[in-house]
Amino acid sequence: MAQISEFSLIFVAMGVSLGHLQEDALGLVTMVGLVTIAVSTYMITYSHQLYALFEPWLGLFERRDTPREPSGAEPHRSEGYRVVIFGLGRFGTAIGMRLQKHGIKVLGVDFNPLAVRRWRELGLDTRFGDATDPEFVGDLPLSQAQWIVSTVPIHLTGLSHEDTRTTLIQLTRAAGFRGRVAVTSHHAKETEDLLGAGASIVLEPFQDAADRAVELLSGASEEERTEIPPIIMEDKEAT
Repeated sequence: MAQISEFSLIFVAMGVSLGHLQEDALGLVTMVGLVTIAVSTYMITYSHQLYALFEPWLGLFERRDTPREPSGAEPHRSEGYRVVIFGLGRFGTAIGMRLQKHGIKVLGVDFNPLAVRRWRELGLDTRFGDATDPEFVGDLPLSQAQWIVSTVPIHLTGLSHEDTRTTLIQLTRAAGFRGRVAVTSHHAKETEDLLGAGASIVLEPFQDAADRAVELLSGASEEERTEIPPIIMEDKEAT
């Protein structure tokens, strides 16, 4: 899948210039390079869909009893978490602390080591890992979880424009998760697509905050706030 065909073009061009190869070889390698570059682009873009399609047969190529690196800082798989939160920024941290305050056991997951460290300093269980890694997601303690919550921000950059939220829904279902999935969105037009992708509920922070503000202005009783410690300067990336 690696796009390294340009090196073969250089080597063949050198061979032709030195008279070691005929020009027909350069045309053939150029055609093969263009085809493989085009195919690999789509394979990278739709890698998770292709993995889900071929997963039943991939086990034949895996080694048995492959040792894993021990990690004493991570929670044990047998611990029953009711909610697993992906994305430990300000919104994810606020949800996690409020759930813990209500006696609900929460596990946080993030690819940012600063966010993971901050959660541990707050006394919350966390795992460091990539939400789009099928092997990592399959290794999470999801058997007793009732909710998967994704607050991972979406950055539409790069080649694939992959939506982490829909990928996470697919991976958790493939891992055997049978609970409900909540994802966040800042655009109303995405809500229907996310629900169609399998999300149980779509959280819209700005809309939800406005709804709560209207409730308070209309006379609803105020609840005790859960204070979130300020994020220090080096932790800006965790927001």
